[in-house]
Amino acid sequence: MPVRGRFSLSPLNRRRWQNFKANRRGYVSLWLFLILFFVSLFAEFIANDRPFLIHVNGKLFFPAVVTYPETAFGGDFETAADYRDPFLQNLIKEKGGGIYWPPIRYSYDTHNLDLPTPAPSAPTWMLTEAECKPVVERKKLSGCRDLEYNWLGTDDQGRDVVARLIYGFRISVLFGLILTVISSIIGVAAGAVQGYFGGWVDLLFQRFIEIWTAIPSLYLLLIISSVLVPGFFVLLGILLLFSWVSLVGLVRAEFLRGRNFEYIQAARALGVSNAVIMFRHLLPNAMVATMTFLPFILSSSVMTLTALDFLGFGLPPGSPSLGEMLSQGKANVQAPWLGLTGFFSLAIMLSLLIFIGEAVRDAFDPRKTFR
Repeated sequence: MPVRGRFSLSPLNRRRWQNFKANRRGYVSLWLFLILFFVSLFAEFIANDRPFLIHVNGKLFFPAVVTYPETAFGGDFETAADYRDPFLQNLIKEKGGGIYWPPIRYSYDTHNLDLPTPAPSAPTWMLTEAECKPVVERKKLSGCRDLEYNWLGTDDQGRDVVARLIYGFRISVLFGLILTVISSIIGVAAGAVQGYFGGWVDLLFQRFIEIWTAIPSLYLLLIISSVLVPGFFVLLGILLLFSWVSLVGLVRAEFLRGRNFEYIQAARALGVSNAVIMFRHLLPNAMVATMTFLPFILSSSVMTLTALDFLGFGLPPGSPSLGEMLSQGKANVQAPWLGLTGFFSLAIMLSLLIFIGEAVRDAFDPRKTFR
Protein backbone atom coordinates (compact mmCIF):
# COMPACT_ATOMS: atom_id res chain seq x y z
CA MET A 1 0.00 0.00 0.00
CA PRO A 2 1.31 3.50 -0.78
CA VAL A 3 2.36 5.50 2.22
CA ARG A 4 0.56 8.80 2.66
CA GLY A 5 2.96 11.75 2.52
CA ARG A 6 2.96 14.68 4.84
CA PHE A 7 1.10 16.88 2.35
CA SER A 8 -1.35 14.30 1.01
CA LEU A 9 -5.00 15.27 0.98
CA SER A 10 -7.55 13.77 3.33
CA PRO A 11 -10.34 11.68 1.76
CA LEU A 12 -12.79 14.56 2.18
CA ASN A 13 -10.51 17.13 0.56
CA ARG A 14 -9.59 14.63 -2.17
CA ARG A 15 -13.29 14.25 -2.98
CA ARG A 16 -13.67 18.04 -3.08
CA TRP A 17 -10.72 18.38 -5.44
CA GLN A 18 -12.12 15.72 -7.72
CA ASN A 19 -15.49 17.48 -7.76
CA PHE A 20 -13.71 20.73 -8.62
CA LYS A 21 -11.82 19.09 -11.50
CA ALA A 22 -15.04 17.49 -12.72
CA ASN A 23 -16.31 20.97 -13.48
CA ARG A 24 -14.16 21.39 -16.58
CA ARG A 25 -15.17 24.98 -17.18
CA GLY A 26 -14.16 26.06 -13.69
CA TYR A 27 -10.96 23.98 -13.73
CA VAL A 28 -9.79 25.45 -17.04
CA SER A 29 -10.80 28.94 -15.88
CA LEU A 30 -8.66 28.56 -12.77
CA TRP A 31 -5.57 27.73 -14.80
CA LEU A 32 -6.21 30.51 -17.30
CA PHE A 33 -6.68 33.06 -14.53
CA LEU A 34 -3.54 31.91 -12.70
CA ILE A 35 -1.50 32.09 -15.91
CA LEU A 36 -2.74 35.60 -16.71
CA PHE A 37 -2.14 36.79 -13.16
CA PHE A 38 1.33 35.21 -13.00
CA VAL A 39 2.32 36.84 -16.29
CA SER A 40 1.05 40.24 -15.13
CA LEU A 41 3.25 40.05 -12.03
CA PHE A 42 6.26 40.44 -14.34
CA ALA A 43 4.79 43.39 -16.23
CA GLU A 44 8.03 45.37 -15.93
CA PHE A 45 9.79 42.68 -17.98
CA ILE A 46 7.02 42.48 -20.58
CA ALA A 47 6.04 46.10 -21.20
CA ASN A 48 8.55 48.78 -20.25
CA ASP A 49 10.31 51.78 -21.73
CA ARG A 50 13.49 50.60 -20.01
CA PRO A 51 15.58 47.61 -21.15
CA PHE A 52 15.69 44.71 -18.74
CA LEU A 53 19.41 44.21 -19.37
CA ILE A 54 22.33 46.29 -20.68
CA HIS A 55 25.96 45.22 -20.81
CA VAL A 56 28.69 47.82 -21.36
CA ASN A 57 32.43 47.33 -20.85
CA GLY A 58 31.90 44.01 -19.12
CA LYS A 59 29.36 45.45 -16.66
CA LEU A 60 25.74 44.42 -16.39
CA PHE A 61 22.93 46.92 -15.76
CA PHE A 62 19.29 46.16 -14.94
CA PRO A 63 17.37 49.35 -15.79
CA ALA A 64 13.96 47.68 -15.36
CA VAL A 65 14.47 47.49 -11.59
CA VAL A 66 17.27 50.04 -10.94
CA THR A 67 17.43 53.68 -12.00
CA TYR A 68 20.79 54.65 -13.49
CA PRO A 69 22.05 58.13 -14.41
CA GLU A 70 23.07 58.88 -17.96
CA THR A 71 26.70 59.20 -16.87
CA ALA A 72 26.77 55.45 -16.07
CA PHE A 73 26.76 54.84 -19.83
CA GLY A 74 29.11 57.68 -20.78
CA GLY A 75 26.55 60.47 -21.04
CA ASP A 76 26.89 64.04 -19.82
CA PHE A 77 24.01 64.42 -17.37
CA GLU A 78 23.37 63.07 -13.86
CA THR A 79 19.66 62.75 -14.53
CA ALA A 80 17.93 59.42 -15.07
CA ALA A 81 18.85 57.88 -18.41
CA ASP A 82 16.32 58.04 -21.23
CA TYR A 83 16.83 54.69 -22.94
CA ARG A 84 14.54 55.61 -25.84
CA ASP A 85 16.88 58.45 -26.78
CA PRO A 86 18.77 57.51 -29.99
CA PHE A 87 21.85 59.38 -28.70
CA LEU A 88 22.11 57.14 -25.64
CA GLN A 89 21.46 54.00 -27.70
CA ASN A 90 24.24 54.91 -30.15
CA LEU A 91 26.54 55.71 -27.23
CA ILE A 92 26.06 52.23 -25.80
CA LYS A 93 26.51 50.55 -29.18
CA GLU A 94 29.73 52.49 -29.87
CA LYS A 95 31.22 50.97 -26.72
CA GLY A 96 30.35 47.49 -27.93
CA GLY A 97 27.46 47.14 -25.51
CA GLY A 98 24.15 45.46 -25.98
CA ILE A 99 20.60 46.53 -25.13
CA TYR A 100 17.92 43.89 -24.48
CA TRP A 101 14.39 45.26 -24.58
CA PRO A 102 11.11 43.74 -23.33
CA PRO A 103 8.68 42.53 -26.02
CA ILE A 104 6.70 45.79 -25.65
CA ARG A 105 8.88 48.91 -25.48
CA TYR A 106 6.29 51.00 -23.66
CA SER A 107 5.36 51.29 -20.02
CA TYR A 108 1.90 52.27 -18.83
CA ASP A 109 2.89 55.97 -18.65
CA THR A 110 5.08 56.16 -21.77
CA HIS A 111 3.93 58.79 -24.26
CA ASN A 112 4.63 57.80 -27.83
CA LEU A 113 5.78 61.00 -29.55
CA ASP A 114 6.13 59.40 -33.00
CA LEU A 115 2.53 58.47 -33.71
CA PRO A 116 1.59 58.17 -37.39
CA THR A 117 -1.84 59.69 -36.66
CA PRO A 118 -3.13 62.01 -33.91
CA ALA A 119 -3.88 60.35 -30.58
CA PRO A 120 -5.80 58.20 -29.98
CA SER A 121 -3.95 56.36 -32.72
CA ALA A 122 -5.27 53.16 -34.24
CA PRO A 123 -3.40 49.85 -33.85
CA THR A 124 -0.26 49.91 -35.96
CA TRP A 125 -1.28 46.88 -38.00
CA MET A 126 -4.43 48.77 -39.08
CA LEU A 127 -2.53 51.78 -40.46
CA THR A 128 -2.08 52.37 -44.17
CA GLU A 129 1.21 53.18 -45.90
CA ALA A 130 0.10 56.79 -46.29
CA GLU A 131 -0.50 57.13 -42.55
CA CYS A 132 2.88 55.57 -41.72
CA LYS A 133 4.82 57.57 -44.32
CA PRO A 134 5.63 60.69 -42.18
CA VAL A 135 7.13 58.63 -39.34
CA VAL A 136 8.91 56.26 -41.72
CA GLU A 137 10.59 59.18 -43.52
CA ARG A 138 11.49 61.00 -40.32
CA LYS A 139 13.04 57.95 -38.65
CA LYS A 140 14.51 56.66 -41.95
CA LEU A 141 12.76 53.30 -41.78
CA SER A 142 12.11 50.91 -44.64
CA GLY A 143 8.36 50.70 -44.03
CA CYS A 144 5.47 50.46 -41.57
CA ARG A 145 6.58 47.07 -40.36
CA ASP A 146 9.70 48.64 -38.81
CA LEU A 147 7.67 50.88 -36.51
CA GLU A 148 7.41 50.10 -32.81
CA TYR A 149 4.09 48.34 -32.75
CA ASN A 150 1.09 49.50 -30.74
CA TRP A 151 -0.87 46.27 -31.10
CA LEU A 152 -4.07 47.72 -29.62
CA GLY A 153 -3.40 51.34 -30.49
CA THR A 154 -2.91 54.23 -28.08
CA ASP A 155 -5.19 56.23 -25.83
CA ASP A 156 -5.89 59.96 -26.12
CA GLN A 157 -2.52 60.75 -24.48
CA GLY A 158 -0.45 58.57 -26.78
CA ARG A 159 0.09 55.75 -24.25
CA ASP A 160 0.19 52.15 -25.39
CA VAL A 161 -3.06 50.31 -24.67
CA VAL A 162 -1.48 46.86 -24.30
CA ALA A 163 0.97 48.11 -21.66
CA ARG A 164 -1.80 49.84 -19.72
CA LEU A 165 -3.93 46.72 -19.99
CA ILE A 166 -1.22 44.50 -18.47
CA TYR A 167 -0.48 46.89 -15.61
CA GLY A 168 -4.17 47.63 -15.06
CA PHE A 169 -5.03 43.94 -14.87
CA ARG A 170 -2.35 43.42 -12.22
CA ILE A 171 -3.52 46.35 -10.11
CA SER A 172 -7.16 45.28 -10.34
CA VAL A 173 -6.48 41.68 -9.30
CA LEU A 174 -4.08 42.63 -6.50
CA PHE A 175 -6.53 45.22 -5.20
CA GLY A 176 -9.39 42.71 -5.32
CA LEU A 177 -7.35 39.98 -3.62
CA ILE A 178 -6.16 42.23 -0.78
CA LEU A 179 -9.63 43.65 -0.23
CA THR A 180 -11.21 40.17 -0.31
CA VAL A 181 -8.74 38.67 2.16
CA ILE A 182 -8.90 41.52 4.70
CA SER A 183 -12.67 41.96 4.49
CA SER A 184 -13.19 38.19 4.79
CA ILE A 185 -11.03 38.00 7.92
CA ILE A 186 -12.97 40.84 9.56
CA GLY A 187 -16.34 39.51 8.43
CA VAL A 188 -15.62 35.95 9.56
CA ALA A 189 -14.38 37.14 12.97
CA ALA A 190 -17.41 39.40 13.46
CA GLY A 191 -19.88 36.71 12.40
CA ALA A 192 -18.17 34.12 14.62
CA VAL A 193 -18.42 36.31 17.73
CA GLN A 194 -21.98 37.26 16.92
CA GLY A 195 -23.21 33.72 16.29
CA TYR A 196 -21.31 31.97 19.07
CA PHE A 197 -22.26 34.20 21.99
CA GLY A 198 -25.75 35.15 20.78
CA GLY A 199 -28.03 36.99 23.17
CA TRP A 200 -27.38 40.70 23.61
CA VAL A 201 -24.14 40.49 21.64
CA ASP A 202 -26.01 39.14 18.64
CA LEU A 203 -28.90 41.57 19.06
CA LEU A 204 -26.76 44.72 19.32
CA PHE A 205 -24.48 43.61 16.51
CA GLN A 206 -27.44 42.94 14.23
CA ARG A 207 -28.89 46.41 14.86
CA PHE A 208 -25.50 47.97 14.11
CA ILE A 209 -25.17 46.03 10.85
CA GLU A 210 -28.70 47.01 9.80
CA ILE A 211 -27.89 50.69 10.34
CA TRP A 212 -24.49 50.37 8.65
CA THR A 213 -25.85 48.61 5.56
CA ALA A 214 -28.67 51.18 5.27
CA ILE A 215 -26.08 53.87 4.49
CA PRO A 216 -25.87 54.48 0.71
CA SER A 217 -22.33 53.18 0.38
CA LEU A 218 -21.73 54.30 -3.22
CA TYR A 219 -22.56 57.94 -2.49
CA LEU A 220 -20.49 57.88 0.67
CA LEU A 221 -17.59 56.36 -1.27
CA LEU A 222 -17.81 59.14 -3.84
CA ILE A 223 -17.85 61.82 -1.12
CA ILE A 224 -14.88 60.37 0.78
CA SER A 225 -12.92 59.77 -2.44
CA SER A 226 -13.45 63.39 -3.49
CA VAL A 227 -12.22 64.70 -0.10
CA LEU A 228 -9.19 62.46 0.45
CA VAL A 229 -6.21 62.27 -1.87
CA PRO A 230 -6.86 59.20 -4.04
CA GLY A 231 -4.45 56.31 -3.77
CA PHE A 232 -4.25 52.54 -3.67
CA PHE A 233 -4.35 52.18 0.12
CA VAL A 234 -6.79 55.07 0.61
CA LEU A 235 -9.29 53.35 -1.68
CA LEU A 236 -8.58 50.04 0.03
CA GLY A 237 -9.42 51.52 3.43
CA ILE A 238 -12.57 53.23 2.15
CA LEU A 239 -13.95 50.10 0.47
CA LEU A 240 -13.04 48.01 3.50
CA LEU A 241 -15.52 50.03 5.58
CA PHE A 242 -18.42 48.39 3.75
CA SER A 243 -17.13 45.16 2.18
CA TRP A 244 -16.60 43.25 5.46
CA VAL A 245 -20.36 42.93 6.00
CA SER A 246 -20.88 40.48 3.13
CA LEU A 247 -19.82 37.36 5.05
CA VAL A 248 -21.12 38.23 8.52
CA GLY A 249 -24.61 36.81 8.04
CA LEU A 250 -23.37 33.54 6.58
CA VAL A 251 -20.81 32.89 9.31
CA ARG A 252 -23.26 33.97 12.00
CA ALA A 253 -25.82 31.43 10.79
CA GLU A 254 -23.24 28.62 10.79
CA PHE A 255 -22.12 29.44 14.34
CA LEU A 256 -25.70 29.74 15.59
CA ARG A 257 -26.43 26.31 14.15
CA GLY A 258 -23.25 24.66 15.36
CA ARG A 259 -22.96 26.03 18.90
CA ASN A 260 -25.67 23.65 20.14
CA PHE A 261 -24.12 20.49 18.70
CA GLU A 262 -23.35 17.76 21.20
CA TYR A 263 -19.60 17.79 20.65
CA ILE A 264 -19.55 21.56 21.29
CA GLN A 265 -21.45 21.12 24.53
CA ALA A 266 -19.09 18.31 25.50
CA ALA A 267 -16.11 20.57 24.82
CA ARG A 268 -17.62 23.23 27.06
CA ALA A 269 -18.19 20.69 29.81
CA LEU A 270 -14.53 19.66 29.59
CA GLY A 271 -13.48 23.27 30.15
CA VAL A 272 -12.27 24.08 26.63
CA SER A 273 -11.98 27.84 26.15
CA ASN A 274 -14.38 29.72 23.89
CA ALA A 275 -11.59 30.77 21.54
CA VAL A 276 -10.51 27.17 20.95
CA ILE A 277 -14.10 26.02 20.38
CA MET A 278 -14.75 28.86 17.94
CA PHE A 279 -11.65 28.61 15.80
CA ARG A 280 -10.84 24.90 16.02
CA HIS A 281 -14.25 23.21 16.10
CA LEU A 282 -16.80 25.63 14.63
CA LEU A 283 -14.79 27.71 12.16
CA PRO A 284 -13.88 24.80 9.80
CA ASN A 285 -17.58 24.06 9.32
CA ALA A 286 -18.33 27.72 8.64
CA MET A 287 -15.45 28.03 6.17
CA VAL A 288 -17.03 25.43 3.89
CA ALA A 289 -19.82 27.85 3.03
CA THR A 290 -17.53 30.87 3.17
CA MET A 291 -15.07 29.53 0.59
CA THR A 292 -17.79 29.30 -2.05
CA PHE A 293 -18.39 33.06 -1.84
CA LEU A 294 -14.77 34.23 -2.11
CA PRO A 295 -14.50 34.23 -5.96
CA PHE A 296 -17.72 36.22 -6.19
CA ILE A 297 -16.50 38.70 -3.56
CA LEU A 298 -13.26 39.06 -5.54
CA SER A 299 -15.14 39.85 -8.74
CA SER A 300 -17.30 42.36 -6.86
CA SER A 301 -14.19 44.07 -5.45
CA VAL A 302 -12.67 44.36 -8.93
CA MET A 303 -15.89 45.82 -10.31
CA THR A 304 -16.11 48.37 -7.48
CA LEU A 305 -12.61 49.64 -8.24
CA THR A 306 -13.42 49.73 -11.95
CA ALA A 307 -16.60 51.72 -11.31
CA LEU A 308 -14.77 54.29 -9.18
CA ASP A 309 -12.05 54.65 -11.81
CA PHE A 310 -14.67 55.04 -14.52
CA LEU A 311 -16.34 57.86 -12.57
CA GLY A 312 -12.99 59.53 -11.84
CA PHE A 313 -12.93 58.85 -8.09
CA GLY A 314 -10.53 55.91 -8.13
CA LEU A 315 -6.78 55.66 -8.52
CA PRO A 316 -4.69 58.81 -9.12
CA PRO A 317 -4.72 60.27 -12.65
CA GLY A 318 -2.29 58.48 -14.93
CA SER A 319 -2.49 55.17 -13.09
CA PRO A 320 -3.16 52.11 -15.27
CA SER A 321 -6.78 51.25 -14.77
CA LEU A 322 -9.43 49.26 -16.62
CA GLY A 323 -12.10 51.72 -15.51
CA GLU A 324 -10.10 54.64 -16.89
CA MET A 325 -9.77 52.75 -20.18
CA LEU A 326 -13.54 52.35 -20.34
CA SER A 327 -13.94 56.05 -19.59
CA GLN A 328 -11.61 56.90 -22.48
CA GLY A 329 -13.59 54.58 -24.74
CA LYS A 330 -16.75 56.47 -23.78
CA ALA A 331 -15.12 59.83 -24.44
CA ASN A 332 -13.53 58.75 -27.73
CA VAL A 333 -16.18 56.91 -29.69
CA GLN A 334 -14.09 57.41 -32.83
CA ALA A 335 -11.49 55.07 -31.29
CA PRO A 336 -13.41 51.80 -30.78
CA TRP A 337 -10.27 49.89 -29.79
CA LEU A 338 -10.30 51.64 -26.39
CA GLY A 339 -13.83 50.64 -25.41
CA LEU A 340 -13.56 47.16 -26.89
CA THR A 341 -10.28 46.45 -25.10
CA GLY A 342 -11.67 47.55 -21.73
CA PHE A 343 -14.93 45.67 -22.23
CA PHE A 344 -13.42 42.36 -23.32
CA SER A 345 -10.67 42.43 -20.67
CA LEU A 346 -13.24 42.93 -17.91
CA ALA A 347 -15.67 40.44 -19.43
CA ILE A 348 -13.01 37.72 -19.68
CA MET A 349 -11.63 38.35 -16.18
CA LEU A 350 -15.04 38.39 -14.50
CA SER A 351 -16.21 35.35 -16.47
CA LEU A 352 -13.18 33.38 -15.31
CA LEU A 353 -13.85 34.36 -11.68
CA ILE A 354 -17.52 33.42 -11.94
CA PHE A 355 -16.69 30.03 -13.47
CA ILE A 356 -14.13 29.41 -10.71
CA GLY A 357 -16.75 30.31 -8.12
CA GLU A 358 -19.21 27.83 -9.61
CA ALA A 359 -16.59 25.08 -9.51
CA VAL A 360 -15.72 25.88 -5.88
CA ARG A 361 -19.40 25.75 -5.01
CA ASP A 362 -19.68 22.31 -6.58
CA ALA A 363 -16.53 21.16 -4.77
CA PHE A 364 -17.93 22.00 -1.33
CA ASP A 365 -21.44 20.76 -2.08
CA PRO A 366 -21.91 17.56 0.02
CA ARG A 367 -24.66 16.36 -2.33
CA LYS A 368 -22.23 16.02 -5.23
CA THR A 369 -20.14 12.86 -5.43
CA PHE A 370 -17.38 12.36 -7.96
CA ARG A 371 -17.74 9.12 -9.90
